[in-house]
Amino acid sequence: MKKSVVSAEQQSAKAGERIENGDKDKKKKRRGSRRSKNTSGCVVEDIHVESSDGKAKDNNPNELTRASNVAFNSMPYSSASPLVPSAQVSKQLLSKSCPDPRDCELSSIMDADLFQQVDECVSLRNIFSSHWSLDAVNQALEKGEVYKALFRVNAHNRSEAYCKIDGVPTDILINGIAGQNRAVEGDIVAVKLDPLSLWPKMKGFVTENVAKPEETNSPPEKDERVSHLERGEIDAQQNKCSVIGQGAENCVSRNSMPLLDSCSLGEQTGNGTAVEKLCVILSSFPNKRPTGQVVAVVEKSLVRDSIVGLLDVKRWIHYKEANARTSKSLSDDDYIQLMPADPRFTKLIVPFHALPGGIRARLESMDPTLEAELVAAQIVDWSEGSQFPLAQITHMFGRGSELEPQISAILYQNSVCDSEFSHDSLASLPRAPWEVPEEEVQQRKDLRDLCVFTIDPSTATDLDDALSVQSLPGGFLRVGVHIADVSYYVLPDTALDTEAQFRSTSVYMLRRKIPMLPPSLSDNVGSLNPGVDRLAFSIFLDLNREGVVTDRWIGRTVIKSCCKLSYDHAQDIIDEKHDVAANSRPALHGPFEWSDVVRSIKQLSEISTNLRQKRFRNGALQLENSKPSFLFDEHGVPYEFVLYPTKASNHLVEEFMLLANMTAAEVISRAYPDSALLRRHPEPNLRKLKEFEGFCAKHGMELDSSSSGRFHESLEKITETLKDDAVFVDILNNYAMKPMQSASYFCTGNLKDCVAEWGHYALAVPLYTHFTSPLRRYPDIVVHRAVAAALEAEECFLKQKQISVRSCFTGVHFDKDAVESMEGKEALSVAGLKHGVPSTERVSEIAAYCNERKLASRRVKDACDKLYTWCVLKRKKASSIRNFCIISKASYVYVW
Repeated sequence: MKKSVVSAEQQSAKAGERIENGDKDKKKKRRGSRRSKNTSGCVVEDIHVESSDGKAKDNNPNELTRASNVAFNSMPYSSASPLVPSAQVSKQLLSKSCPDPRDCELSSIMDADLFQQVDECVSLRNIFSSHWSLDAVNQALEKGEVYKALFRVNAHNRSEAYCKIDGVPTDILINGIAGQNRAVEGDIVAVKLDPLSLWPKMKGFVTENVAKPEETNSPPEKDERVSHLERGEIDAQQNKCSVIGQGAENCVSRNSMPLLDSCSLGEQTGNGTAVEKLCVILSSFPNKRPTGQVVAVVEKSLVRDSIVGLLDVKRWIHYKEANARTSKSLSDDDYIQLMPADPRFTKLIVPFHALPGGIRARLESMDPTLEAELVAAQIVDWSEGSQFPLAQITHMFGRGSELEPQISAILYQNSVCDSEFSHDSLASLPRAPWEVPEEEVQQRKDLRDLCVFTIDPSTATDLDDALSVQSLPGGFLRVGVHIADVSYYVLPDTALDTEAQFRSTSVYMLRRKIPMLPPSLSDNVGSLNPGVDRLAFSIFLDLNREGVVTDRWIGRTVIKSCCKLSYDHAQDIIDEKHDVAANSRPALHGPFEWSDVVRSIKQLSEISTNLRQKRFRNGALQLENSKPSFLFDEHGVPYEFVLYPTKASNHLVEEFMLLANMTAAEVISRAYPDSALLRRHPEPNLRKLKEFEGFCAKHGMELDSSSSGRFHESLEKITETLKDDAVFVDILNNYAMKPMQSASYFCTGNLKDCVAEWGHYALAVPLYTHFTSPLRRYPDIVVHRAVAAALEAEECFLKQKQISVRSCFTGVHFDKDAVESMEGKEALSVAGLKHGVPSTERVSEIAAYCNERKLASRRVKDACDKLYTWCVLKRKKASSIRNFCIISKASYVYVW
């Protein structure tokens, strides 16, 4: 009799039975092991890590310090970008991680047919509901019966998930695994709302300024957010949806209740779209938390292809030993569980025959060391009757207790490209030593005799920006912001442009940088290094002492930086300590004295202080904590945690970068209103904001969150009141960050009829973009091209019209009639084609992709910080852990 192929449902059922039986046996075994004095390790979440003396081994400097009874699940997790290019599963990829390439070939049986139910006689009760068809979803979307949303999972409670609907200020709670219906973190799903009568009370909702503990019905979760304003990184937008206020539920007519309980909250009949109607309902019931169920996965997250974790070898060996067939060879229906490092993912089931040969061989030999190997897997199938998804191994990184495999896994999860640049990409770059061609100098404004300098971290090698300042009659100052002209080297539709766009951003880790551009460009030819001629985009801003811009000039220039200052150098000058540190002054180049630099720094410091104060008076918000960092030993293992407070020199640079970014946004949005790449920042998450308000009310603190400016003022007053309790201030600031949402790039053409949504909540300005870091951010290069096109179009238009004014497209005084004239449109179109200004559709694609890559870069940094924190905690005494975790923003910690 032929052996039938086992279906996915049968495998899952068998898995559930095996897990249940295994758990019972393991509980008995653990109870017995607790009585034994010879126990050398224990199981936490079914993952075993051997104990050690807590110090790094001398023979392996990369080995992390360990402590007994600590599971892999106590390691910091990193999340993958939900919409990034996936790594391809191939023999070549697997061969990099296995000793024998032949052992890495996936079984030829591993195909989609393996997981189809063949035995029709088997009838299993489904755990999940069937997904709706695409046609059914589209019809329901048109009727407003379901909503398309981004699916997120609570990292501290996997049974709790959230759906974020674009344009809706409150996310939708998905309570329970069944309601998630096999959706995975980062999926785009169709969600059907529950009737209003089933919605629970909003956590943190305050009545008469008293927070009721019984109203908090869900634990806090980690969310992507903007944590602080760092060199123009925070941006904001105005959200059209507003909250009417408590008691507003009484304003809803009785006629609306049948509609609310019908689950078709936003049916597109009459006035308004589904989302707009949902916003009205949420505004009318601010104390209600909307809930729903996932009915379909519209777009699968590519994170499904890169789930990192450990194989549950201990459970597998225990099962085989307890099974009567242990003496027999392994069968095709055997499997092993994979325990994801990220708690937002469920366990995975990996069929034995689908494992790489090297892993199969180690399992057959009952090798217990395999459980320490960090692996990546992709989800292959997840049917209605399966408690866990079926998966296959795609990559092996090494021992999970070592630092480098962990970092490799973090990069892999987030699809960060750390390979060498292609030959074609490098071929177009000039070779060092390189000099600016004379014909290029003739076409630009020559600023090589101007006192220009850079201010950056002392270790920085990619110097994007430089500053200058000149005194003008009447007490005015002319501040120059000079940005590396990377678009001169990275031309549209070249191999280098394609690779830069693919990488999208440089990824910074404390001991390593993965550059967006080849180092020969980012650290040399394109970097504004001191003492050498460099190409730049310059923005000159004429300001009075109050920080009001009265005039400006934008153009392509040639500069020569006179010195490279660190933030500490600039701070010493601001603090009048520069004479004391004379022996550590940076080298000067050109016909300048140290006094010229000192005078410039003091002038810039004064005007930047005024700009900063003015910005906050106008409603800007900043949530700022000291920046964490680590000290490393000679083996590259972190051993101590340090804080670097933000200084006045940081604020100095920040203010002028913000001005330059806002100026560029204004220019390109006026010149190319259909295809400008801008950056916006939405209002805070309403639910999380309510939670924070409840937290403040509970502790007797008055918080006004009606606007970004009032929010900032409230926090300033609270911080002043708590100035003697630094720990609580840190807790408060960390909590205040939770409601803040992530800023994102967008194409103006997609929101042409919603200009109010272009704005920036945290900066409280209507227009913003990224212009000042083209060596490390691809969007800045796109913006540079648009600015270059606007400048050339302006020059052609003025020459054609024989107008004597200096500017009409890029100056403070904008000539709208000139831009909208036939000649103006033609000049802008011709210049746009020449400089590679993309179409609306193309800018939209670039914006979406760069958003994904930026989030991935942030997740890499956060994951590495958590990994380093974990390493340091291994060496810390228990008495010092509490303060350490509060300062380092550790969300939780295991104490042993």
